[in-house]
Amino acid sequence: MRADILTREYPPHIYGGAGVHVTELAAVLREHMDVEVRAFDGPREDQGVTGYDPLGGGVGDASLDVLAHNLPMAKDCEGADLVHSHTWYANMAGHIAAKLHGIPHIISAHSLEPLRPWKAEQLGGGYRVSSWIERTAYEGADAIIAVSGGMRDDVLRSYPDIDPDKVHVIHNGIDVDAWAAPATDDERAAADAVVAEWGIDPERPAIVFVGRITRQKGLPFFLRAVEDLPPEVQVVLCAGAPDTKEIAAEVSGLVASLQERRDGVIWIDKHLPRPELVAVLDACTAFVCPSVYEPLGIVNLEAMAVGLPVVATATGGIPEVVVDGETGILVPIDQVSDGTGTPTDPDAFIADLAAALTDVVSDLDRAKAWGAAGRQRAAEHFSWETIGERTAALYKDILG
Repeated sequence: MRADILTREYPPHIYGGAGVHVTELAAVLREHMDVEVRAFDGPREDQGVTGYDPLGGGVGDASLDVLAHNLPMAKDCEGADLVHSHTWYANMAGHIAAKLHGIPHIISAHSLEPLRPWKAEQLGGGYRVSSWIERTAYEGADAIIAVSGGMRDDVLRSYPDIDPDKVHVIHNGIDVDAWAAPATDDERAAADAVVAEWGIDPERPAIVFVGRITRQKGLPFFLRAVEDLPPEVQVVLCAGAPDTKEIAAEVSGLVASLQERRDGVIWIDKHLPRPELVAVLDACTAFVCPSVYEPLGIVNLEAMAVGLPVVATATGGIPEVVVDGETGILVPIDQVSDGTGTPTDPDAFIADLAAALTDVVSDLDRAKAWGAAGRQRAAEHFSWETIGERTAALYKDILG
């Protein structure tokens, strides 16, 4: 069997959870079958990976240049037994490849355009294009993989014409060994150097955020909650790649205001290699995920694998990962129904988030116990080997 995996992100160009997912999934699927990965961002040297520039150099429009990537990707799927696309960036490549070559198309649902209306801020009219691409591909797909039960519900609510039997839940995964805390003397020395470089004090409690600067990640809510944290608590932000100038300015202003009024507010605005990110996570007391939209949240699994308790919004697929009172705290949220995920009472959500964060750092022994339980949960329930086996089994079912 040959499966062609179609994606925007693939190493060395990864900026979000979908890229991590594709990278790990492709690796484990190669143990079961032939896999060809087709990705954006130009040629690659790795065997079994083809990178594409936009056809004709593109036209200079973000949404249309997605299609300029998709067309040659679809053509090159000739000879595959099936195609498996990830995110709207590659969904049309999968849809066209299925039509062109007469093969099944499987989609992994990492997020949904109808539930991210703030993207109109970023793409303008291109948001209507991305929404059309996604709907067309989803309604024509032979199977859809939802990364959580919550995501499956969102798919069927957003696209009611889809046959529910076509939507299967296979969670995101984590390589717990790759995300283990530093263990050897050499690893500890290297980690200590990273922590010192960024000015993190390992003797003080610290809360860390990791994610893109985008509306769905809820970073402004967290930054407002920081105002109510005990003064000894450090805040470490591994945050970059803003969607728009507007949210970049909002976050910059909130961080600058915090830094004027309290010490220990550290902003790391560049992408850290995994060993350095592990070092930063390991130096902190707890992880925060204040997302207002999160189909699952690979970042939560990464933090759990390092051994951190997670304080996260009780939305989307997050409650399938974080066990309240055992691996962290779930923060309740009541959200408006316009697709933005905005809290109906932002002040109440911020206050609840601040209270949960204060609670988790108030008992360091309990925080460590929750972190250990989280690592165990990640290892037992979210291994890539299990996810790869379930995905391969779905492929075989689709092919009959």
